[in-house]
Amino acid sequence: MSFFKQSLSIALLASASLLIGCAAPVQTASPPPAAPPSAAPSYPDSIKTYIGTVKKQIKTINMEQFRALYDKKGAGLIVDVRQENEFEDGFVPGAVNVPRGLIEFRIWKLLGFPGAVDMNKQMTLYCATGGRCALATKSLQDLGFTNVTSVDMVFDKWVAGGHPVAKPAK
Repeated sequence: MSFFKQSLSIALLASASLLIGCAAPVQTASPPPAAPPSAAPSYPDSIKTYIGTVKKQIKTINMEQFRALYDKKGAGLIVDVRQENEFEDGFVPGAVNVPRGLIEFRIWKLLGFPGAVDMNKQMTLYCATGGRCALATKSLQDLGFTNVTSVDMVFDKWVAGGHPVAKPAK
């Protein structure tokens, strides 16, 4: 239950008890402390092995290669496959957000569907640590797209390195 809903419920209960004449003091719970920043996710070895296998089946580039393509405007359609809330915190300027779990469904409209779709359209995908974009690149490749590249980088290192970052317009 959100803090707002919890506070509203407590206020309604307090009001109701005043109305019926049993105004017992209401204990309010303090909001839980903010969670500390999470460390890098840890996954079973089978996930790491699977991602490694997928990376061998797709075209990958590192952060420096991506920056060079970006500077030359040679990355094609840049797709950020992180979740919407991650994208809102900052993204590579010019990137479109298509979360990895929806890429197979949402990419088509960006490429002209229901009209002609260029299956050779150059696309460069990135995410927070390189895993989701590898999986999304493989999915697009499996759908028949022939010019998709995965950026094997950590987005926080992109930011820390002073590379360009944009925020959505409010």
